[in-house]
Amino acid sequence: MHHIQQLAANILLRVESGTNLTEALAEAQRKAPELTPSERGALQDLAYGSLRHLARLRFYLRQLVAKPLPEPVLERVLIVAFYQLSHTRAAEYAVVNEAVTLASRLAKGNFKGLVNGVLRNFLRQRAALERAAEKDIEASFNHPLWWIKGLQRAYPDAWQAVLDADNGHPPMTLRVNRRHGDAATYLERLRAAGLDGEALDGGSITLARPVNVRDLPGFADGEVSVQDWGAQQAAHWLDLRAGQRVLDACAAPGGKTGHILESADVEVTALDIDEQRLQRVADNLERIGATARLHAADAGQPDGWWDGRPFDRILADVPCSASGVVRRHPDIKWLRRPGDFAALGVQQAAMADALWPLLASGGKMLYATCSIFPEENQQQLDSFLNRHADAACLRQEQLLPCERHDGFYYALLEKR
Repeated sequence: MHHIQQLAANILLRVESGTNLTEALAEAQRKAPELTPSERGALQDLAYGSLRHLARLRFYLRQLVAKPLPEPVLERVLIVAFYQLSHTRAAEYAVVNEAVTLASRLAKGNFKGLVNGVLRNFLRQRAALERAAEKDIEASFNHPLWWIKGLQRAYPDAWQAVLDADNGHPPMTLRVNRRHGDAATYLERLRAAGLDGEALDGGSITLARPVNVRDLPGFADGEVSVQDWGAQQAAHWLDLRAGQRVLDACAAPGGKTGHILESADVEVTALDIDEQRLQRVADNLERIGATARLHAADAGQPDGWWDGRPFDRILADVPCSASGVVRRHPDIKWLRRPGDFAALGVQQAAMADALWPLLASGGKMLYATCSIFPEENQQQLDSFLNRHADAACLRQEQLLPCERHDGFYYALLEKR
């Protein structure tokens, strides 16, 4: 197990240096091909869990260690061990022994006694430490203080529920391909396969527990896809009609693109600035048996890819903080900084402005983010409407993270 602890500690180091968790975990798994499926699962749990509860785990460390540790790796070893002791069923003696062994292997110097003493003290003082953590707002809610204060200002009645949702585990939600059947029929197939689920609005199903996609009936044949219920709203909001020309800007990984093509017989152009990510769009469309014009291009620079024909619908899924999907990517809350909103706002405004001239008169553009901060949503909408006299907002909605879906913002604009 100490090998898994070591990999998890290294992942924390990578994330804290700026690498996203998905990339850091994939890199660790590539470098350890000998890991069994169960070990890979354990590594993922340690990495995700340690980051999900990082503020509280750091609080424990501050209470138990008076001086800064001489080597960063020691702190990460202790963070991972705290997570194991407080959130897993791992045997206490095994966790402590493995952490001590790992410290002696990774750190330059003899820190076995220090690590052993810190973890033994944690076990002895655990109840008192947990009570103390509840009185510290960052440790209690496991988010940076600036993030918590931002949500308190934006959602004075809902901020705590949002933070609680962020710290939970996301549901696994399915999108049934309407060209193959409906949710009620697919639910019967799930139950026949021993899987339980519940139908949601719009042809969606949420599973009682996550499963491997290989276990989903018809997944390989495109009969069903995995997509958060909140993300599925984009295609519904676009009010698609047969024969329309549709642009999906920033399309990767292709979930919304696929849903658009499943919803109506439309002609889709899908863009992504990253060619490798665009390949994921191609793979997803191939699985569901759909086609689109794919361009590895910058949506904000249409001169390089636009053929001059206006679009009837545009999905402007702009770059954002991803603050609405923290429970799926717990590294986000630690990688983001308050100053990020200014830079993101410039990108968001520039992309929306660049796409607007491509929309036909009477056409509709859906401004979308997976953010919960008004700086990227309502404030961007207000600014856009001030800049474009021919734009009218038909509807808008802020979806906050909850039991059934992640956080998203949608604003449907019509060109007058």
